[in-house]
Amino acid sequence: MFYEIKYKNNAGEEVHFKAEKKGNLFVAPDEPSIPSSGNPYRLMMFEGLGEVAAEMHLNKSFAQDGSTHSSTVLSERHPYLQFVLVGKDWEDLSRIRRQATRVFSPKSKGTLEFSYGANSYVLKVIPESLPVYSQEDTSGKTQVASVSLVAPNPYWQNIAESKADISTETGNIEFPLEIPAEGLELSIRTISFITNIYNRGDVGTPIKVILKAAGTVVNPFIENLDTGEFIRVKRTLVEGDTLEINTAFGNKRVEIIKPDGSRENVFHYIDYKSTFFSLEGGDN
Repeated sequence: MFYEIKYKNNAGEEVHFKAEKKGNLFVAPDEPSIPSSGNPYRLMMFEGLGEVAAEMHLNKSFAQDGSTHSSTVLSERHPYLQFVLVGKDWEDLSRIRRQATRVFSPKSKGTLEFSYGANSYVLKVIPESLPVYSQEDTSGKTQVASVSLVAPNPYWQNIAESKADISTETGNIEFPLEIPAEGLELSIRTISFITNIYNRGDVGTPIKVILKAAGTVVNPFIENLDTGEFIRVKRTLVEGDTLEINTAFGNKRVEIIKPDGSRENVFHYIDYKSTFFSLEGGDN
């Protein structure tokens, strides 16, 4: 199986590699030294899929045997890339080296994407330093580079969002349209208040909730029936308003979106008992 590894900085510049797994490492497939695709980057080694240190927090009371587990947190992830720059001549190699230095600048954040088959996962990263280059080979056409990255959030995230509808509206017409004498039901609205969401990840995941008001709604809220946690916004929505709630760590938002697209921050209207909950692995 072949894998694709891509790094893209915030300016949209990117480098990408093709890889295959050999032991615990991802390396370039067996192919000519100069890729036929014209890609001047050839992977030598990639690390960073599984190795993350964990820090366990334990509490100990007076005269207690053993201790009480409080929490376990994961440290940052440190992906590592080593690759060969392949140029047509010394001048071309110099151009490619400047490009790699610009793409992997520690002044710019980026994303690392890992793909195989229909699966794609992304990790937000920051280069820890500029790329480290070895001496050019005697021909002046190739040079080894290595890049160390740090991911403050160590979790690889599925690039495709999972979505579940609570209440839906299904259209009932299609073209060419024929309306029978007894009339035609244009759409069917399914009203529900509870839905099941399955988290296929290994840990709890934040949620983004989008509530669209079909009429006047007072103090809208959403509740996790498994845990009793809820988020209530003490505002009145009118028809056409959309309430958007995001519980992501470091990116929590509560906004009302008007029909004209304007956004209002209503974070300060949250019920003080609300909890920005996540969905645990499995059924919720």
